Amino acid sequence: MSDSRPYSYTILRYVHDVTTGEFVNVGVILHVPSSGLLEARLRSSIGRLRSLFPDLDRKAFTRAMHAIGRSIDEVRGELQGEALFNTRTDAAAIAARALPRDDSSLQWSSPAGTGLTSDPSKTLDRLYDRFVSRYDDRRSPHRRTDDDVWRPVRQKLEERDLLSLMQEKTIRGRIDEIAFRHAWQNGTWHVYEPLSFDLADADGIRAKAREWLGHLMAVADDTTERFAVHFIVGAPAQPELRSDYASAIAILRKAPVTPEIFEEGEIDRLVAQLESDVRAHARAT
Repeated sequence: MSDSRPYSYTILRYVHDVTTGEFVNVGVILHVPSSGLLEARLRSSIGRLRSLFPDLDRKAFTRAMHAIGRSIDEVRGELQGEALFNTRTDAAAIAARALPRDDSSLQWSSPAGTGLTSDPSKTLDRLYDRFVSRYDDRRSPHRRTDDDVWRPVRQKLEERDLLSLMQEKTIRGRIDEIAFRHAWQNGTWHVYEPLSFDLADADGIRAKAREWLGHLMAVADDTTERFAVHFIVGAPAQPELRSDYASAIAILRKAPVTPEIFEEGEIDRLVAQLESDVRAHARAT
């Protein structure tokens, strides 16, 4: 359309646990540089967040969101007071003025998204619906944790008297280390890590896989110990996220130690393989 103007946007994310990298989108900022327009919409309820993160500090989260809202209002006033608008400034740079990038639980997405709009308010509504309110609070499902994925494995290990073999093991490299709760040794340390990808959205699924890829890359080349990684992965409940789940598995396979990956339907194969390895080790010793 002839009256369409370029805009950019960035998403505000609540990162509950930096270790897993799981986050939930909680707001959107939209910036139209030709007019200095800054629009924002932030989540006002936390029902969905509490269903995903039961230990969420409601008061702290609410205070933080209110503080960001006030900061955005201040930045909006600053933009309106500027005589010349910088068309090279995008929403990510504007958002950083309201909330500087740090290691806090509220973070901006990067890089900024872009598009054309003839109605910034409607565009903001569309972006908010797509990225924030896509999953209504009332429809927030119970999402399975890593412990939920491990539970049936544990049960089968108990049935075959193999659970007592498992112990904690920390693999140390020169610059990093990884603590595994389930491991046993037969000359090589075999470590077993359950990973639930039953997460809120595609970005969270891929981020969790990338996090583990980074962990393994940080220790694989520097450790003096031989170790083999076995991931037990849980799929997302939402069918539309299955392609992202497949991408997460592909990311894990890029790890330098070439981890073996078992989906939940392959738990019997995992336990049978472990039992066979234990028996072979016992015969050899």
